[in-house]
Amino acid sequence: MGTDAGGEVDVRSFRRSDRQQVTALVNAHVAAVIPGVSLSVAAVMSSLGRDPGEHIVDPGVVERVTLVAEQRQRIVAAAHLLRYGADDRVAEGYRDAGEIRWLLCWPPVPRWPDTAKVGDQLTQACLDQFDKWGVRRRYADGTLPVPAVYGVPEQWPHVRETYERAGFKHDGRTEVVFVTAVRNVPRWRPSLLGLNIRRTLGVNGTRIWVLAEETVLGFIEVDTNLGEANRAAGIASWADIGNLQVVEAHRRQGVGSWLVAEAAGWLELAGIDRLLGYASPDDTAYVAFLERIGFRELTRTMSGLELP
Repeated sequence: MGTDAGGEVDVRSFRRSDRQQVTALVNAHVAAVIPGVSLSVAAVMSSLGRDPGEHIVDPGVVERVTLVAEQRQRIVAAAHLLRYGADDRVAEGYRDAGEIRWLLCWPPVPRWPDTAKVGDQLTQACLDQFDKWGVRRRYADGTLPVPAVYGVPEQWPHVRETYERAGFKHDGRTEVVFVTAVRNVPRWRPSLLGLNIRRTLGVNGTRIWVLAEETVLGFIEVDTNLGEANRAAGIASWADIGNLQVVEAHRRQGVGSWLVAEAAGWLELAGIDRLLGYASPDDTAYVAFLERIGFRELTRTMSGLELP
C-alpha cells in the first residue's frame, strides 16, 4: 500500500472483478506490437493458469501469482509471476528461480502523470514476492499469449524503464521479428534442374522440403497453429517460420527463396495472409534475405533480463 500525489495506490492480488481492466491493459500492449490481434477476457484468464502450449518450461512452474496496482478505481498496472521448482526436472537456468512473466502498466499521460510511480510500486511488490518464495534467481520478461509478443518489445519503453529502475539488467540478447503479407512473397523457382518438393510433418509445423532427386537441398517449416495464441481474435490468418535451412553448398542459388515461395502458396490455401519471421540482428545475411523477399521489421525485442 502506498500514496502519491495522484491518490492512494493499492497493490494487491488479482481479483476476478479486475478481469475486464486487466484484459484492456493486456490488449493495449499487444496492439502496440502486432496489428489486429486481441485476447478475450476468457483467454487472458486462462493464461494465468497452466500453459499447455509451453511444454518445455511450464511443467517446471510450481506456483503462480498475479498482482495488480489500483489507483482511483483504475487498474494502472498488473504483473504475472512464476516460481520454478528446484529439482532436476527443471532446466538449470530456471531451477529455483522466480520470473515476472509479464509486467504491464499504462504510460504516463498529462491527466494521469504518476503511472510510472505506480509501476515501480508494483515491481517492488513482485520483488517482495520473490523474497517470500526465497528464489535463487530473478528474471523479468513480457511474454503474452500471442505471437511476436515476448521479451520486452521496443514499443514498451515504459516497461523497460520500470524494469531498469528496479535493477534488472539486460544480457544483450535481442531478436528482430519480421512480417510480410503472404501475397507479396515473390513466386519463382531456381534455375537448377531436377528439383522437386515434398511435404511432411516437421518439428515446428508443416515441413516443405526441396530435393534434387533424393538429395535434400533444404527445408522450411511453417506453423499455422500458434499454440494458445489461437484463442486470440485476429490471429487465425497468421503463421510463422518455425525453421528454414538450406544446405551450405546450395546457398545463394535461390533455394531459400523458392522454399519461402512454396510455403506462401501452401499458406494461401489455408487462408493465411500474414507470415512472421525471426532473426538475430547480428545475422546480417539472413536479415538481408528476409528483406529481399518482402519482409519488413515488425519489432525488436530484448530478452534475458535478470536482477543481479
